[in-house]
Amino acid sequence: MRISEIPGQERAKSLLRQALRSGRIAHAYLFAGPGGSGRHEMAMAFGQALLCERGGDDACGECLACRKVSHGNHPDLHVVSPDGTSVKIEQIRELQRELSYRSAGSGYKVYIIEAVESMTVQAGNSLLKFLEEPPSPVVAILIAPGAQSVLPTILSRTQLVPFVPGDRTAMEEALIAEGKPPLLARAAVNLASGLAAARALTEENWFAEIRNVVIQLGRENPTRFPGSLLTAQQQIFKTDLSEHVDTLLQLLALWYRDMIYSVTGRHKQMVFSDQADWISQHAWTRTTEAWTSAMESALSAARRVKAHVAPQLALEQFLVNVREG
Repeated sequence: MRISEIPGQERAKSLLRQALRSGRIAHAYLFAGPGGSGRHEMAMAFGQALLCERGGDDACGECLACRKVSHGNHPDLHVVSPDGTSVKIEQIRELQRELSYRSAGSGYKVYIIEAVESMTVQAGNSLLKFLEEPPSPVVAILIAPGAQSVLPTILSRTQLVPFVPGDRTAMEEALIAEGKPPLLARAAVNLASGLAAARALTEENWFAEIRNVVIQLGRENPTRFPGSLLTAQQQIFKTDLSEHVDTLLQLLALWYRDMIYSVTGRHKQMVFSDQADWISQHAWTRTTEAWTSAMESALSAARRVKAHVAPQLALEQFLVNVREG
């Protein structure tokens, strides 16, 4: 994928393409932003542009070097991913050995290190020495969730390229163009921070199932509370969906946000657009403050699940809280 083909991230694109146009390539970049925001895709696209035989401010996508990058076998592009839970010093040493050899062509050697924040102390120190005395012409692309998650000594030796959560409209259009179901695409882009993460959600069989359960719970809980508890028991905790309660709670938060959107006339922004008629009939049964409280309660319950509170306990307490208003 070329830089120009990545949805959103216009600031990052501008910074990188300007560097390519001017020829002022830094020896190290830090791609900092939330997971799923396209950091890895942009790193690969920037690496491809640096190695492209035709030059310019983006890869041509057609030359031999570009095709090798696309196929994952370019000898001058190296990707380091965590070994288990962290990037280890042995990986950095192996990378240094690889980069000590002459490049296959006459241009750059590029290395990408994912999850830089996970590096062990020894790996971080080894990388720091490498950044202080970079072999030329080597370009490092480091990927992390934020600038604050990287050692200040490493941060000071890199050029920061910030990434933000992806533009939802652009991501939704991209997913639909790929043939993803529109309703799932809209739900996914409202949960994920980037195109890759949203795409991964739409490709999970359980995602469509859990969306249907959310609709059922959203309809039942205000008026048929015992039924919502039974639905939770039978359709979630007696199935494989029990592994995805945090996602279910985040979708429930979007359901209650749709209630607010209905009341305030923002129907085009609704995630559960196929439920617009039912929502419009019931949105006025509570105040916007009450729906906001329900949203916050759902998100709080999702955070509790991620903090290892028993999913069934967190969901049932949430249903009780929302029922009591």
